[in-house]
Amino acid sequence: MSTFARSIRPHVDAELRAADEAEARDDASSAFTHLERAHVLGQAATVEHVRVHWRMLLWGLRRRDVRECLGQVVRLCGAATKTAFGLVPHGNTGGANVSPIAPMPIPPDLDARIREARAAAD
Repeated sequence: MSTFARSIRPHVDAELRAADEAEARDDASSAFTHLERAHVLGQAATVEHVRVHWRMLLWGLRRRDVRECLGQVVRLCGAATKTAFGLVPHGNTGGANVSPIAPMPIPPDLDARIREARAAAD
């Protein structure tokens, strides 16, 4: 695991925990928002990127959302094979509701965490 991956993982974990908490409250929308935030944070690290797409797939399965599930299968393959080469659309939120290749603006709080993790990796 790279230094960046080790540095960003606690932030990804925090968003995944927040998603779990939202699920426990039966707040699917908030849960998915936290999964999207985890995706933005972890998309430059292969293990984190794949892990978040796996969680998004599970979210889709729990809701029997065929579109989300199919989208996540495609994204899981892409995350596993392209992340290590830097072929990720930075800021993309990772859900099947957005293009898998469209870069998006990174929220300032997440950008600060990403920059902090990159600095630790230098």
